[in-house]
Amino acid sequence: MSIAAWIVLGLIAGFIAGKVMDGRSDGLILNIALGVIGALVGGFIFSTSAAAPIIAFNPYGVLVAVIGAIIVLVLYHALFGRGLGRRV
Repeated sequence: MSIAAWIVLGLIAGFIAGKVMDGRSDGLILNIALGVIGALVGGFIFSTSAAAPIIAFNPYGVLVAVIGAIIVLVLYHALFGRGLGRRV
C-alpha cells in the first residue's frame, strides 16, 4: 500500500478505535499517529499468527488496523495515566 493509503487507513482506524475505547477522539494528529502505529501492530500480530497480512485497503485491513489501534490506545492510556473510559 502507498503512504497515503496507510495514512487514510490509520485515520479511519484511529477514529474508530477512539470511539470504541472511550467515545471521544484524542485529536486528529494523535489519532492518525496511533492509527498508523496500530495498523502496523495489528498487521504484525495477524501476520505472525498465520493470518493474512494487510496488503490492500479493504474491510479486513480496516478490521486488523482497528484491533491494532485499540491495542496501541490501551498502551497509550496506560502509559500516560489517562485511564480507560475516564472522561476528563
